[in-house]
Amino acid sequence: MTITSEAVGMGRFHRAADGADLPGLVLVHDVWGLSEHSAALASDWAREGFGVLEIDLYRRLDRVEIEDVGAWIRRLSDPEVVADLEAGARWLAEESAACRGRRVGITGVCMGGLYTLLAACRSDRFAAAAPFYGMLSYDEGMLAADEGRDRVRKPVSPIEASEGLRCPTIASFGREDGFVPEADVDALEAGFSRSGTRFEIDRYEGAGHAFLNRTRPEAYSEAASAAAWSRVVPFMRDALGGRAPL
Repeated sequence: MTITSEAVGMGRFHRAADGADLPGLVLVHDVWGLSEHSAALASDWAREGFGVLEIDLYRRLDRVEIEDVGAWIRRLSDPEVVADLEAGARWLAEESAACRGRRVGITGVCMGGLYTLLAACRSDRFAAAAPFYGMLSYDEGMLAADEGRDRVRKPVSPIEASEGLRCPTIASFGREDGFVPEADVDALEAGFSRSGTRFEIDRYEGAGHAFLNRTRPEAYSEAASAAAWSRVVPFMRDALGGRAPL
């Protein structure tokens, strides 16, 4: 199958060369921005029959120089990022000829997984979500600041937002993830359970953070990636398969 990729105003759009009437998917990159990894993931989703907007969250910035990953993410405004993701969903559903009128989902890895979770809990624009190993807490771990949380940029963490889950969600985590403790995943699951919305949380033995990233051999897990893909793709197809109400 031939996959076409083209630059668009919000990032890059990927689809099968002959693809039309496709369910849409916003793909959110990790902290490092658009990369070989995000492009490969977008192409993988396109091969599965989705029209994929590989959104560039940094496109308005003059430069991206990341020395401290936690500090960089803490400086990002969550409300502004979620609004940007909603704009991406609108572009797919209203302006993209390949996806116009179709349901739109969202997926992302690492920081992109975090924002996929927040979008699933704070926005009504998405029909399904598939976050991969997004960080969950703002008060402990790499996203906690010594001076305390900036409540304007970071009003709610994924754990705090979880009971407001608004769309079917399948979340994937590695049990050996040094950035996402099992206790945080337990708390996310408890919140999701109170939401009344369909969800699944998968935890993969022997997998750490970034287990889906083939460009990082030290992190990539072929077994966990294959298992997660076999679960996530059917879930998203089921959730996004029909036409959105016009």
